[in-house]
Amino acid sequence: MKTVTFNIGGMHCASCSARNERSLKKLGGVIEATVNLATHTANVKFEESKISENELYEAVIKNGYKVLAESNFESQKEEAKKELARAKKKAFAAIVLSIPVLILAMLGINLPLTIAGYNLGVWIQAIVSAFVILALGWEFHAGMIKRLRTFSANMDTLISIGTLAALFFSIWAMFSHQEHFYFETGAVITALILLGRYFEARSKGQASEAIEKLLQLGAKTARVVRNNKEIEISVEEVKVDDILIVKPGEKIPVDGKVVEGSTGIDESMLTGESMPVSKKIGDDVFGATINQSGSIQIKVTKVGQDTVLAQIVRMVAEAQTKKAPIQKLVDKVSGIFVPVVIGISVLTAVIWYILTGNAAQSFIPAVAVLVIACPCSLGLATPTAIMVGTGLGAKHGILIKNGEALEKSKHIDVVIFDKTGTLTEGKPKVTDVAACDSKISQNGIIMMAASMEKFSEHPLAQAIVNAAKEKNQRLMEAKDFDSLSGKGIKGKIGKDSFLIGNTRLLKENNISVEDCSEKLENLEREAKTVVIIARNEKVIGLIAIADTLKEDSKEAVEKLKKAGIETVMITGDNKRTAEAIAKKLGIEKIFAEVLPQDKAEKVKELQNQGKKVAFVGDGINDAPALAQADIGIAIGTGTDIAIESGDIVLVKGHPLKVVEALNLSKLTFKIIKQNLFWAFFYNIAALPLAAIGFLNPMIAALAMAFSSVSVVGNSLRIRNKKLV
Repeated sequence: MKTVTFNIGGMHCASCSARNERSLKKLGGVIEATVNLATHTANVKFEESKISENELYEAVIKNGYKVLAESNFESQKEEAKKELARAKKKAFAAIVLSIPVLILAMLGINLPLTIAGYNLGVWIQAIVSAFVILALGWEFHAGMIKRLRTFSANMDTLISIGTLAALFFSIWAMFSHQEHFYFETGAVITALILLGRYFEARSKGQASEAIEKLLQLGAKTARVVRNNKEIEISVEEVKVDDILIVKPGEKIPVDGKVVEGSTGIDESMLTGESMPVSKKIGDDVFGATINQSGSIQIKVTKVGQDTVLAQIVRMVAEAQTKKAPIQKLVDKVSGIFVPVVIGISVLTAVIWYILTGNAAQSFIPAVAVLVIACPCSLGLATPTAIMVGTGLGAKHGILIKNGEALEKSKHIDVVIFDKTGTLTEGKPKVTDVAACDSKISQNGIIMMAASMEKFSEHPLAQAIVNAAKEKNQRLMEAKDFDSLSGKGIKGKIGKDSFLIGNTRLLKENNISVEDCSEKLENLEREAKTVVIIARNEKVIGLIAIADTLKEDSKEAVEKLKKAGIETVMITGDNKRTAEAIAKKLGIEKIFAEVLPQDKAEKVKELQNQGKKVAFVGDGINDAPALAQADIGIAIGTGTDIAIESGDIVLVKGHPLKVVEALNLSKLTFKIIKQNLFWAFFYNIAALPLAAIGFLNPMIAALAMAFSSVSVVGNSLRIRNKKLV
């Protein structure tokens, strides 16, 4: 299984992207194919054993388009710059040449010279218009010819037929000594559509600037220590395990760990949060973040495409190539749109000729029908909004993986928060130690528990081990260690067997907690997680551990409630502890004492009630629940940014980021619906007006050219919106 992304040159409307997508999907071995008009890219998942990359390219080339293989953002950016320069040059030349043609025709100016029975002004109109239509507008005619070879049609077909009809009808009228010519119509239509394409290319560049800004964040050079000397090298030359020196005010060149010094680092480009983050020896730092205060040395852990910044750029780029489900409707409409418009144009000409008997009079509305039709705006409605929305999300530390996530997010009824590391800091500390056996001291309880827990990576285990370290306790040798998921651990110290965990673990092993029940209840009432230590099937002590709430957890719950979204907390903690925390946050519904593997079942339980569920978790032990939910929102850790299970990833996100993510999704989808409404409404309203003769072809061309620009402009409004 392989996925490849490549650029497609020569696409100008939704029917272009739809045709290429259909051709790719028809190939044997292709599992999934998406062609995006806004980014001019194809994203194809295929089986290498059945089909090669070259065969994918050939399918696109046969349709009459160009292929730029091994597409990356830099190549796309370079191609976009060239396209913009070409579009500007053609549009400017066409406008300059069309103006005198329009003035001569509209004002009926006669110049002091007659050639072959016609005034020089008419000859100037004919020659200049022919140059504008045939030379400057050649891309339309070349596109039509390519489509004819495959018995298909697109936007180029409509423009080419319309402008060539105006030109050749006028030439025929000259040689037939008719009175009416339409040279200026063909020239002005060509000029206006070229101008529209220039503005469209410029607008699309603005829509895709999010990735460019992300790439610009990276440092260009690094100060490295080699052979005990400090030298400056380009960031591309940095290798894993290099030691880099980063001074105050400088960007961190690549990802690494602090090995000397301490500082505060501005990580807003990753997280969207402006407060600097304190860093000391052993802490992770990330490329493109800014060292604010102290000079530090870091050991490089990731370079190139493995860095967090590179992963973010990759995720944003992939999200921008993928379509929202609503786009399927647009693609179906676009696939039949152009042939239908040509049919309406022919029918218009026939009806007008029957009614008037005048070929010239039937010609004008038929051409207007051709040039007013605009599948371009239909094709740009969804992808441009997704491009701008995902770009704004990345700026705020919200990575939206695909258009489907945007569309589904607007329907969310319930948000389930995993407690540890999501609503809480995920860094629990020991707050109380209670001995249940008078012969054992509190220090003894901590020492025995830490000797066992040192083998576990669970946050509660680490809290106990850290408490022992703070007391400088020497840990004993433990053996036969076994981790019991969601319950605790068991093992031996010397001849003594230990069970350390929650009440469920003790009940399953028929161990009574009666001697310590009052202390246990008091600690749990304080919203503390209590770890019970049993030696040789007798409870000897309790260790209470508390995890502080994240500062914006309560605000996030309040804002979700205000938006009409129910919040639920899910945790492995006992019910009493869970209820105490939920009460602090204002959460009314909880799922307590839930094992990691059962979280997905709780999600399903709510879905079976007809609710659309978003699950917020850390993306590791919550993977099944994230996958089961309608929307999985994964909290990134910086080092684990590309979490596969989540539809949306919050980079070092706080709970309030969940609100921002849902608001961004709703906003983006609202813009998509607006774009599609106006694109469909424009065509539905404009075609009949053109057919009955209410629209001059030149006005129709101007309206068509700027309908695409208006769609992109509407999408760009997303950039200025506040998310909370």
